[in-house]
Amino acid sequence: MDLKDKKVLVVGLARTGVAAVRFLVARGARVRVTEVKRAEELKAQMEALRGLPVEWELGGHELSSFLESGLIVVSPGVPLTLPPLVQAQERGIPVVSEVELAFRFLRRPLVAITGTNGKTTTTTLIGEMLRASGKPAFVGGNIGNPLIHFAAGPQEEEWGVVELSSYQLEGIRKFRPAVSVLLNITEDHLDRYPSFRAYGEAKGRIFANQKKEDYAVLNADDPLTFAYAHRIEPQILLFSRERPVPAGCYLEPGAILYQGAEGTRERYSLARLKIRGAHNLENLMAAVAACKACGCPREPLQEVLEKFEGLEHRLEWVRTLDGVKFFNDSKGTNVGSVVKSLLSFEEPVLLIAGGRDKEGDYGPLQELVARRVKGMALIGEAKERMFGALGSLTETAKLGSLEEAVEWAWSRARPGDVVLLSPACSSFDMFENYQERGKRFKEIVRGLRGKSAPDREKG
Repeated sequence: MDLKDKKVLVVGLARTGVAAVRFLVARGARVRVTEVKRAEELKAQMEALRGLPVEWELGGHELSSFLESGLIVVSPGVPLTLPPLVQAQERGIPVVSEVELAFRFLRRPLVAITGTNGKTTTTTLIGEMLRASGKPAFVGGNIGNPLIHFAAGPQEEEWGVVELSSYQLEGIRKFRPAVSVLLNITEDHLDRYPSFRAYGEAKGRIFANQKKEDYAVLNADDPLTFAYAHRIEPQILLFSRERPVPAGCYLEPGAILYQGAEGTRERYSLARLKIRGAHNLENLMAAVAACKACGCPREPLQEVLEKFEGLEHRLEWVRTLDGVKFFNDSKGTNVGSVVKSLLSFEEPVLLIAGGRDKEGDYGPLQELVARRVKGMALIGEAKERMFGALGSLTETAKLGSLEEAVEWAWSRARPGDVVLLSPACSSFDMFENYQERGKRFKEIVRGLRGKSAPDREKG
């Protein structure tokens, strides 16, 4: 793709938008940025691009900017149904995501990971396993640096490992990973997609351009994910917690068993595993299968499996106070994620949930709330709808802040209980992002005083 003197419109100036602008300018493109936000809301982004020859269109979108462009690069937060984008596509103007733009300039193979839940953990695991196997890897995409950073640099790493959201996959055209991973598909982002089916189809675009020499890693226990095994071209590696698979990973007592298509069998012990939760076993199996497709030997994978302690805001242990364990699962922004988190505990749970509603169905939580949740503190814009769906199943309080929710849960907790922040909602009604929400939860929890003197705390 020759960008020299090409008129390129960048729509949206989020993290990937800034990176895309830098990349495009460096390759001689004539860049215009269009954003609905005004200059005073974009100070950090504009400062990051200070001195670059960029035209600015702020506070709204002009149709002429779209129709006069030779290429349009869309940030993930911008829906492709935006009317000016629809008109541009009808005129034959290419509309791509930052991921697609980056791919056109990559010289290294990619492992691409998507799914409703578990993406970041699996992406991180794969990156660490590749590196431990002597295969330097760039890790980014929806986490860390955008993929365009990898494309812009010397590409010294042997592999790129990229986490992809459904939004990023909407804008691909030729994007082709050597190894793709689809972890699961459950309800999410129904505030953006017209239907659950449309959301699932966006996830499935990860396979669109793969060939027979490529690999796809699929969850055999998720019907929507497994259905792709019979519809796509690449070689299939499955993973399952429930049954043996012909090629891929499955569980046996105390271990993950890898079964290669050529008859290879490898056993990975779980005896020294540090992370908890059945969903993390799925993430581990997916990572092992993907890394075997990349040619990694067994020993480094076993080493990473034993050392990995999980990620911040994902079932993260915060503190044990007076026998009560506190866990931060702020990344649990949809119902499917909260289901998996609740299944990770045998102890009674005091659940803190709520935030900005994603318009999903809370029904899948009902049985677990009735059976495992001792009490529930609801906050944020979604608390009324959540209360209607779940409030009658356990002691429930509607509260005004995260601080009140933690205090309420702590007042009812007894030794052996778990206090779990797992919101099933996004954070944007009360916080900048899920990271800020999780950090604030940890600050509040660490400020709690024990119920007896002296405090009895374990680390």
